[in-house]
Amino acid sequence: MDAGLAGAEHRLEIRFVGSGSEYFRIWIVNLLLTLVTIGLYYPFAKARRLRYFHAATEVGTHALSFHGNPWKMFRGFLLVGALVAVYSLAGQVSPVAGLVAFLIVAALWPALWHASLRFRLANTGWRGLRARFTGSRGGAYTALLPALALAVAVIGIGVLFGPEADGAKQPPSPALALLPLVMLIALPAIGWSIKRYQHAHYALAGEQSRFGVRLTQAYGLALRSFGVSSLVGLLFGVLVALAFGLFRALAADEPRGGAPLLGMAAALLGYLVAVAVVGAYFVARMQNLVWNGTRSEQLRFESQLRFRALALLNLRNWLLVLVTLGLYYPFAKVATVRLRLQALTLFSGVDPDTLLAAPGAAAGDAAGDAAADLLGIDIGL
Repeated sequence: MDAGLAGAEHRLEIRFVGSGSEYFRIWIVNLLLTLVTIGLYYPFAKARRLRYFHAATEVGTHALSFHGNPWKMFRGFLLVGALVAVYSLAGQVSPVAGLVAFLIVAALWPALWHASLRFRLANTGWRGLRARFTGSRGGAYTALLPALALAVAVIGIGVLFGPEADGAKQPPSPALALLPLVMLIALPAIGWSIKRYQHAHYALAGEQSRFGVRLTQAYGLALRSFGVSSLVGLLFGVLVALAFGLFRALAADEPRGGAPLLGMAAALLGYLVAVAVVGAYFVARMQNLVWNGTRSEQLRFESQLRFRALALLNLRNWLLVLVTLGLYYPFAKVATVRLRLQALTLFSGVDPDTLLAAPGAAAGDAAGDAAADLLGIDIGL
């Protein structure tokens, strides 16, 4: 623990005070307007959503605030839409044009991501101050380098060993089996690199965050998640086999029965349960790992998100969303946000009033405003 955190700490509880019914009204209007405008209203809908969730999140006894200009978010939306359209059209012209378009998008994406992070943090406020993102553009390119390397590896393996590797149709090479292995090896490093860049560059007042999670910890979480997914998959396969065997026996006695349909329903339900459990395990462990490793000189986070609670909530949310044909989604969103946020606690080594009165606070606030004005785009990350 840092010297500034060695004494008595000030505990700032994080609470979410929003409700599903409040968010439902925002969500249904946003959905209808987005549909009517063929998607063009999406950035404005996103700004309304962010304002609501920020205002409903209290750190200590003070709520967060979001000040983003939806027209600047709209600009980012159009830019990303144009890039996606160019890439899609280029792929229809020729493989070479598609590759060139991919390289152009890949070259621009880290800079857009960096600008988006600065925009989001500069427009997030607490107790009258704006947060800041202090990462450099070069750091964004370095952070996304593993992801770009994976994309190049996947494309390269596909070109060299795909069904048209020699310009003529042929059976796919067994070397294509390398793709899942390459992805499994690379994905933990990609996630760690991205999280390190983000969590090592958050700032508020005179505080600058740093990230203490090691790459080996990311691979450890990945291995445990793979073990959990394998175990759940095995149990799912056994249960599905038993269910189909039972329903087949029933169908033999009742040819016109609904056994096949019941078997498919059981398989679908088992799949949803498996995904909910595995996803909850990874999300809970990842949140705890990342936020427990994020701290500054006087501030630190503690996350105690429980896997069992998140898994049960996921199952409940999915069931109710299916039963209500999607109308329960806003209530599910609020319930998930509440559980994840309230598992977090912020500790300060000094009184928060003293922290906010630090000499760098006003300068940092001005820097945040400048970032929001000059680099005001949001690309949805």
